[in-house]
Amino acid sequence: MSDYGRRHELPGYLRTWQEKIENRARSTGLDFFPQVFEILSFDEMNEVAAYGGFPTRYPHWRWGMEFERLSKSGEYGLSRIYEMVINNNPSVAYLLEGNSLVDQKLVMCHVCGHNDFFKNNYTFKITDQDRRPPGSAEDLVVSRKDRVPARKWIDTFANHAARVRRHMDRHGVSKVEEFIDVCLALDNLIDPPGRMLEGRSTPTEPEEAEPVEVPKLKAKSYMDSFINPEEYLAAQKKKLEDEAAKAKARFPEKPQRDVLKFLIEHAPLERWERDVLEVVREEAYYFWPQAQTKVMNEGWASYWHSKLMTEYALDGNELIDYADRNASVLSSGGGRSLNPYKLGVELYRSIEERWNKGQFGKEWEDCDSMEERQHWDRRLGLGRKKIFEVRALYNDVTFIDEFLTPEFAVEQKMFTYAWSNRNDRFEIDTREFKAIKDKLLFRLTNFGNPFIFVEDGNHENRSELLLRHEHQGVDLDLEKSRETLRCLHRVWKRPVSILTFIDGRPNTLRYDGKDHATRPGHRA
Repeated sequence: MSDYGRRHELPGYLRTWQEKIENRARSTGLDFFPQVFEILSFDEMNEVAAYGGFPTRYPHWRWGMEFERLSKSGEYGLSRIYEMVINNNPSVAYLLEGNSLVDQKLVMCHVCGHNDFFKNNYTFKITDQDRRPPGSAEDLVVSRKDRVPARKWIDTFANHAARVRRHMDRHGVSKVEEFIDVCLALDNLIDPPGRMLEGRSTPTEPEEAEPVEVPKLKAKSYMDSFINPEEYLAAQKKKLEDEAAKAKARFPEKPQRDVLKFLIEHAPLERWERDVLEVVREEAYYFWPQAQTKVMNEGWASYWHSKLMTEYALDGNELIDYADRNASVLSSGGGRSLNPYKLGVELYRSIEERWNKGQFGKEWEDCDSMEERQHWDRRLGLGRKKIFEVRALYNDVTFIDEFLTPEFAVEQKMFTYAWSNRNDRFEIDTREFKAIKDKLLFRLTNFGNPFIFVEDGNHENRSELLLRHEHQGVDLDLEKSRETLRCLHRVWKRPVSILTFIDGRPNTLRYDGKDHATRPGHRA
């Protein structure tokens, strides 16, 4: 065994507990990848955390900055990393050297929950490296009993690192690192739903286009020549044919949300630049499901570490230590506006209780008696089955949209807060359920990022790039928009524009490589 293996392998008593906890977890219905646990020191844990959980990444200054932040935060007692787990097959998880036995057992139970979620939640299907193009609705439902997906992401990230290092050796560290900065500023311009459909065959268009038909105004036969004159119909037909030809010649033919893919395929990049952009795009897709399911994933892991610890792995003399650790994980204070662990686990418990008691369906929804609803219990016992279904088929947005109820918001004392200019502090804004739910959904939809689409790669026939912002009630941050346009110009090497709305009025933001400009109206 290598020196690294000897230093990081689990001691015998922890290997025993790992086997016990995994056997117990499987008996409850959890289905996870094989798990490999390693022991890391404080500095090694911070190093791996700075790399996003991976043992190696491509060279970049931000990893060192993140390592310093984590180290200082740990030294000052502001935070502490107890565990990390990688969505990989086999899954690799890290335990912190020096933790007590109760901490290590809690982490193992928590990791079993995470690993089950990685394997079975549908959003993680895009991280399958052998994924099949979906041919039917059943393919979108993740069923792992008949197929074990290939996820060799540790090897993939190591290969990415080797590729980038090779480019640095050939072209210089500063040059490549500067381009990585540009790519990282654009790494959220991807299309996760579209990723699931990559490889699906598209219907072929007929060789001969159907003739254009001009809609006529309704008129009686004797008035038709006056209401729909031939000259008007001919002019309209020509206009429609011109629009159809223009749309067919548009590049791309339809708006494309995966901006990075469009740039990789069409931007005038050098070979090494295209390769670096491909690396950043591939890694962005790896991390995106975790962003889409933060509440669900952490809630599921917390639910199962609580079940496994209190019902099996916990000794009586460890109860106080466990309660202290668990309370620190689920606390909502300390300046945290939203604790995904707390929100997620309480929602799962609420769903389990509601489906055990039959508090769902038309009869429940139609019941207007508050007293009857409070004592409603049909003893169906469907809670455990329901939460397993939910963990497979939902993401954070659909999870909260469907299962966050007014009763839950009242029970959890939920509210929104806002800055008070009068009192010069943050204060409770409202406890209204709709406002709470809308704010949560808005924050989680696309993880707070704007929806940006490629409209035209040859705007005004000048090889300029035209993007469109799908406005959903909130204007773009103009400072960030200008920086994004600057980075897009670096990749496209021609002027870049984006259509958006500012204060309810259409505007076009443009950057030509020297100056930023804002023009009223949309010139698509």
